[in-house]
Amino acid sequence: MAHEHDLSLEKLKKMSPDEYVLVDVRDQTAYNHGFIPGAINIEKEALLNGEPSIPRDKKIILYCLKGIISEEAAEHLTEQGYEAYNLRGGYGEWLLRAMEKEDTGKERLEEIEKSIRKKFHKELFSRFAKAVNEYELVKENDRVAVCISGGKDSMLMAKLFQELRRHNKFPFELVFLVMDPGYNETNRQVIESNAKLLDIPITVFETQIFDAVYDVQKSPCYLCARMRRGYLYSKAKELGCNKIALGHHYDDVIETILMGMMYGAQIQTMMPKLHSTNFEGMELIRPMYLIREDDIKSWRDYNDLHFIQCACRFTDTCTTCRTDGSTGSKRMEIKNLIKQLKEVNPYIESNIFKSVENVNLNTIIAYKENGNVHHFLDGYDLDI
Repeated sequence: MAHEHDLSLEKLKKMSPDEYVLVDVRDQTAYNHGFIPGAINIEKEALLNGEPSIPRDKKIILYCLKGIISEEAAEHLTEQGYEAYNLRGGYGEWLLRAMEKEDTGKERLEEIEKSIRKKFHKELFSRFAKAVNEYELVKENDRVAVCISGGKDSMLMAKLFQELRRHNKFPFELVFLVMDPGYNETNRQVIESNAKLLDIPITVFETQIFDAVYDVQKSPCYLCARMRRGYLYSKAKELGCNKIALGHHYDDVIETILMGMMYGAQIQTMMPKLHSTNFEGMELIRPMYLIREDDIKSWRDYNDLHFIQCACRFTDTCTTCRTDGSTGSKRMEIKNLIKQLKEVNPYIESNIFKSVENVNLNTIIAYKENGNVHHFLDGYDLDI
């Protein structure tokens, strides 16, 4: 239903850019995954608290994913004396319309694939192949379920797997698996449109996970992530796969290390591969393990590709959803901390990554192994 301060995309297109300021009120993570060209990012809470300041001599046009959160922000700014409008349909509607006009021909696909082989070969494919080889992620006759959430990371992972198979040093099979946990129509359409554009032959299966966690008060995102992981394993095994591949990248790894220390009081990392404890014979692999997020963004922007950060249908009212169960605010806090530390020490990221490769057990108070705790005092006097 249209409201007094709603603005349609049609009206926005007729306006001169000098007339208005376009503001994306989603969190920084969502904004980084994709935004309307020309938009600046000011999160809703910052707007409601009056920071940062925005010009009063221009129209302020606000949007979120679907025009729900931004509607509240527009009403607040209007009460503060601004000429503020809520962009009806938000980023989701803008994205769908942009995709309708998109060139989905063979020539564009070839350019996208060429960018992986040429321009971004070192940053993307070489690091993908290195992780596969170094951590022995793919072996002869494997059947890998490449799990696609619809975001930039998993979509690129699918293309890199296709490129890896093109080199075909040994035979292995791929299934491009998309689980629909109850997506809204916009998210489902974006995923299917991008899969068509990128020539990824997706297999979609449906669950009702979002309905199952809707009324959960405590850690619904964590429960949702656990349930999604279980359904992916189950479906992959049903399709004859022995591995599922997830799109976590280098930045996810180092952020997880710091989050474990600061919020979990433990030293741990996101492993490049894991045996499933609940699904016999199944393994989880992370072939994007050595790829930097900034390089993924560069590839996306170079090819003018658009993705949605989170396919959860509650995204517009929940800003804490993460595929690994951690809260978005904490992860963004860690991301910003690493950015600040890098200004002082340019090697900070690689040092964090290597810290879990260079653990010296002689300087550890205690550690766990297979559920057993080992303390330095256990053999302290034996070393005399």
